Amino acid sequence: MKAIRIHERGGPEVLRYEDAPVPKPGAGEILVRVHAAGVTHGELEWFPTWFTRLSQPRPFPVTPGHEFAGEVVEIGENARGVAVGDQVFGLSDWFCNGALAEYCITRPDFVIPRPDSIDVLSAAITPISALTAWQGLIHRGRLASGNRVLIHGGAGGVGQFAVQIARWRGAHVIATCSSHNESYVREIGAHETIDYHTVNFESVVSEVDLVLDTVGGETLNRSWQVLAPGGRLVTISNDAMTSKDLRVREASFIVEPDRTQLEDLTGWIVEGILKPVVDRVLPLSRAREAYETKGKRGKSVVQIAQPPR
Repeated sequence: MKAIRIHERGGPEVLRYEDAPVPKPGAGEILVRVHAAGVTHGELEWFPTWFTRLSQPRPFPVTPGHEFAGEVVEIGENARGVAVGDQVFGLSDWFCNGALAEYCITRPDFVIPRPDSIDVLSAAITPISALTAWQGLIHRGRLASGNRVLIHGGAGGVGQFAVQIARWRGAHVIATCSSHNESYVREIGAHETIDYHTVNFESVVSEVDLVLDTVGGETLNRSWQVLAPGGRLVTISNDAMTSKDLRVREASFIVEPDRTQLEDLTGWIVEGILKPVVDRVLPLSRAREAYETKGKRGKSVVQIAQPPR
């Protein structure tokens, strides 16, 4: 099969498009023929890309990409709940080889059936981003109707879902984005937008009940001052993992696969409550481009194979 693989630590320049053996599902695992895979731009900075759960260096080669849509083609021993031929989408384990390949390994409880009304490209960019937005806002951020919420990166992969979910839950939504995305972010639910290129958000925002930070760096550091008394900050920034600031470490989280949550989010997509936005569609041979530059809105997706009709 063809795959994107990494043979040394580095940035996008270490990604190789090459031949690789088709993986074999072990006990409790399934093999999926990948039709499309979402790309998280910052994945090459993630701890699991380079290290095992025991903090040891991962053996090379490594295949990135951990959300996908595809077809179940083989089932390992004691893997239950799916059948060969099922059209599914979902996640693969962070510490295992990912989905930027013609085939990938995952577990039955990490995937759900893909409804006919959701195309493979939209499905492939949904699991990580939608679950991150939901868990960050609802489970970690305890978002309630009437809350004022500030979402950093409102046009991004996570941000697009966060804006829609927060508006749907009855919050007053403020989002940072670039000027060319302000109308789009308002269309999907933001009450207010702030062009982060020209305006310091802390000069125009205050008394916020919840900040969802997808950016990190100085944006994260400056966000504390806009919180109302008792306000919460939740961040998915890689900076938080190595921060010496206890507040930041407590505010950070990594999304967890959750089949029930993904089923609920999928139902809301089918109903039209949520809408995933695909930015760029690239072939597998050009997947490196999605890591080299961020898209303008939504999320980049790699199309690997056409689903059966």
